[in-house]
Amino acid sequence: MTTLARPGSLSRSPLLDLGPVAQLRAGRLGRRLPQLYVGLVLYGVSLAMMVRGRLGLAPWDVLHIALTHYVPLSIGEVLVVVSFLVLLLWIPLRESPGLGTVSNAVVVGVSADATLAVLDAPQAGAARLALTVGGVVLCAVAGALYIGAQLGRGPRDGLMTGLARRTGLSLRLVRTGLELAVVSLGLALLMAHGGTGALGALGVGTVLYALGIGPLTQLMLPACTVRLA
Repeated sequence: MTTLARPGSLSRSPLLDLGPVAQLRAGRLGRRLPQLYVGLVLYGVSLAMMVRGRLGLAPWDVLHIALTHYVPLSIGEVLVVVSFLVLLLWIPLRESPGLGTVSNAVVVGVSADATLAVLDAPQAGAARLALTVGGVVLCAVAGALYIGAQLGRGPRDGLMTGLARRTGLSLRLVRTGLELAVVSLGLALLMAHGGTGALGALGVGTVLYALGIGPLTQLMLPACTVRLA
């Protein structure tokens, strides 16, 4: 997880903590807007790759796929609904959504469903592992692209930063707590449904995501961050 810099600290970090209007007024939209949407589309593709790999999902996606057993919605549709529910939690935290925030809530889910419609689940273990590892790496690339566009945090990232600011706890601790909570809820829902999909939702892919997504995103972020005046 990246640390956002305050305006005026550009010499230390090219990431700025801008309000929604300032994000749009900061310029370079000809690069930033395409980069934002490419990143969000790839984020959805990476989710679909991990779903088809059936070797474990990211913590929030464990919850998303668990909810599909209880509501007549696809995983992408569940992701969109959960994203907007999370945005409601921003209100007491006084977080301000940007264009990237709202786009994140919609585009990732649509992209995930579109990819799942054309991507078959392989049977070979090597192919499943390749999809899972590729999904984790692609998710890091996608995250670096959309964060680097500097057009607003995603709903879940904003919940994390808002809670960290309100509680005084570290981002690392808040993120860990949130992800443990959502993966536990997701697994509980899957087990209550007879355990259907539990093995595919939590596995080596979950571990790879937990260990790799932060370092990989941090590695790729400098090249993807659009510097603003």
